Amino acid sequence: MTLEEFDYNLPEELIAQDPLEKRDEAKLLVLDKKTGEYEDKKFYDIIDYLNKGDALVLNDTKVLPARLIGTKEETGASIEVLLLKDLGHDEWQCLTKPARRIKEGTVVDFGNGKLKCTCTKVEDEGIRNFKFEYKGIFLEVLDELGNMPLPPYIHKSLPKDKQDFYQTVYARELGSAAAPTAGLHFTKELLEKIKEKGIKICYITLHVGLGTFRPVSEEKIEDHKMHSEYYMMTKEVADTLNDVRKNGGRIIAVGTTSCRTLETIMKDNDEFKETSGWTDIFIYPGFKFKGIDALITNFHLPKSTLVMLVSALAGKDNIMRAYNHAVKEKYRFFSFGDAMFIK
Repeated sequence: MTLEEFDYNLPEELIAQDPLEKRDEAKLLVLDKKTGEYEDKKFYDIIDYLNKGDALVLNDTKVLPARLIGTKEETGASIEVLLLKDLGHDEWQCLTKPARRIKEGTVVDFGNGKLKCTCTKVEDEGIRNFKFEYKGIFLEVLDELGNMPLPPYIHKSLPKDKQDFYQTVYARELGSAAAPTAGLHFTKELLEKIKEKGIKICYITLHVGLGTFRPVSEEKIEDHKMHSEYYMMTKEVADTLNDVRKNGGRIIAVGTTSCRTLETIMKDNDEFKETSGWTDIFIYPGFKFKGIDALITNFHLPKSTLVMLVSALAGKDNIMRAYNHAVKEKYRFFSFGDAMFIK
C-alpha cells in the first residue's frame, strides 16, 4: 500500500485551533464499519450507542507541561525542548528545535537559571538526550516554566488558566508528550451516566511519545517504523475485560492509544492480562483486530499512521467517504476537533 492512498483534501480552516468550552457538545460522526453508513450526532449521544455489559476503555495518561523554551548558554540563541521520555536520574530524551545548534555538552538555560540541561547524546530526527539540573521538585519546576506541548498544526498557545483543556477529565498518570485526544470529549457527568447504564469503565495507560509527532516518509507504508511507547494494564482491568468478552459484551476503545494498547496485549497473550512494557505496534489495513470491537476517535491527519489504523478497522473506502462527508459538513479536525464512533 502506498502513502497516497491515505491522503484526503482538508481545508486549513477546518483544523480546530481552540477547544470547545463544553467538551461533550462536539459533533460525533457515527460510522457502521460493516455497512459504511454514517450519521451526524453530538458527542453526548454516544451513550445511546453503548449497551449494558459493554466495556469502555480509556487511557488515563496525563500530559506533562513538557514544552520548554530556553536559551543556549553559549550564544543566547532560542532553543525549544520537548520532553519525550524519562530515562531516569534526571535525564530525558527530547525533541529539540533547532536541533542543529545542539551538540554534546551544549547547555540550555530556562527561567534565568531555575532549570538547566546539558546535552548528553545526539540522535537523529531532532532527538537529543539532556541531563537536567534544578533546585526543588522537578515536576513543580516544570509546572512553572513549561507549557502544554500542543501539536504543530495548532498555531497558538493555551493560556495558563486553560491548560486543563488539553487534559482528559480522568488524566492521572503523568508521562505523555501529547494528549489522548479522543478522551477530551468526555465530561465527568457523561462518564457517570455511562456507568449508571451498566457499562464497565476501565482505565489503562499508554504514555504518548514521539510517534505522535513523526510523519510517515516512506512511500510504501509497510516500511514505516513506529517509535515505542510505554503502556500498563492492571489485573483488575484485565479480569474485567476478559469477563466482558466472555459474556458477549463489546470492548470499546477510547482513542487510538487505547486501541494500540489493547491490541498489543492481545497479540502477545491471546487474552487480557496484567502487564506493562513498550509497544511499537503499527496497525494498517490487513490487521486482524483481537482486542477491540469498536472505537471512539478524532479525525486524523492525511497520510498519518492514525488514518491507517481507522482504515484497518472500518475499511479504507468507508473511512475516506466518512472523512469527505465530515469535510463537507465542516466538522472540526484533529486534537481540539470533533469525534467519530466506529461501531
